[in-house]
Amino acid sequence: MSELYFLTTIADRKLLPKFISLYQEKSIPVNLISLGYGTVPDTGAAMFLSQSEKAVIFALVTGETWKEAKRGLRQNLRIDVPGVGIAFIVPMSSIGGRRELALLTDGQSFIRGEESEMRGTKRELIVIISNQGYNELVMEAAREAGAYGGTVIHARGTGMERAEKFLGISLASEKDVIFIVVKTEQRDRIMQKIMLKAGMETPAKAIAFSLPVTDTAGLRLLDDEEAEAKNTEEKHTEQEG
Repeated sequence: MSELYFLTTIADRKLLPKFISLYQEKSIPVNLISLGYGTVPDTGAAMFLSQSEKAVIFALVTGETWKEAKRGLRQNLRIDVPGVGIAFIVPMSSIGGRRELALLTDGQSFIRGEESEMRGTKRELIVIISNQGYNELVMEAAREAGAYGGTVIHARGTGMERAEKFLGISLASEKDVIFIVVKTEQRDRIMQKIMLKAGMETPAKAIAFSLPVTDTAGLRLLDDEEAEAKNTEEKHTEQEG
């Protein structure tokens, strides 16, 4: 998949309507909005972490759309002024389903190409958006395919009327967003299992996509356990042979 990015915007909550308006003007379908708080004193460069109410906006954008949005963020919303917000993009790796891709990129000129993997990336972050209350179903499916734990945050979906256009169904606005870090070779198997057990044909109505992870810390124990299990299995195979 080329030139498709996961856009995250962190802004002062009072400015949320202005950000939404700008993104609508730039044909960016805002998929999710979550609320949060800053964690450190309000000081210049750390403004996006300041102790104030924040809104977190998630959307998918093409490279061309992002260029236009960035220009608008700087010129219209003056995002570079401390206290306004911050926006950043992460390259996409894959999306589970063509209908889901159409929904998430509505209004943007994008033709799906070959799915891409960043060279050297050993892990991926799978992001699953489901109706609220179905995160256990999602995680059960993921674990069956070899995943370990996940992290859940609550968000509100927007543009639910677009779901009927692309999917022919109505979606609840309250969402669970589940983050699962997996090995790259596990990604397709886990996403397929999630879409099978918790996808659009189920009450969970889950959509899944993945982002490349360039480095990690905190997963060494799992890696060591897997390596030990693999070595044990190989030894048993040699003995049986």
